[in-house]
Amino acid sequence: TAKDADPIILASTAFADGQSLPDKFTCHGRDISPPLQWNGVPANSKSIAITCEDPDAPSGTFTHWIIFDIPAASNSLSENVSKTATLPDGAGQGKNSFGNVGYNGPCPPGGKTHHYIFKIYALDSSVTLNSDAGKDDLLKAIDGHVLARGQLTGTYQD
Repeated sequence: TAKDADPIILASTAFADGQSLPDKFTCHGRDISPPLQWNGVPANSKSIAITCEDPDAPSGTFTHWIIFDIPAASNSLSENVSKTATLPDGAGQGKNSFGNVGYNGPCPPGGKTHHYIFKIYALDSSVTLNSDAGKDDLLKAIDGHVLARGQLTGTYQD
């Protein structure tokens, strides 16, 4: 089971775990996705999925990104992933809590620091979802298929 698996090490050249996301990855900047790199994906993985969410949002956990069917051989996503339903490598993106396909960055109300948790999942299957799919749809689709996981947390305060 996933609980026994070695964790995937998820990192970014743009920010360290627990550190602030640079403005360009937020609604106050270019609102583009940060670069991500990872290692530790099990050899028998068929695909990778990544989510980004803010558990500190006033209305409850707010999803900023879901991307799935990333080829298992991949070990990174470049900065500024296109906000399209299907990417050139076959990966798919669903809807975030803003109602948009792809990544939308932090845009919290002023005052307190919010945490943006990027979670990566190595899966023993591919995921077939359409661009209307949200985080709950993705989590249902990967239930029972997670071989390994990891996470990276960025913070942001307006």
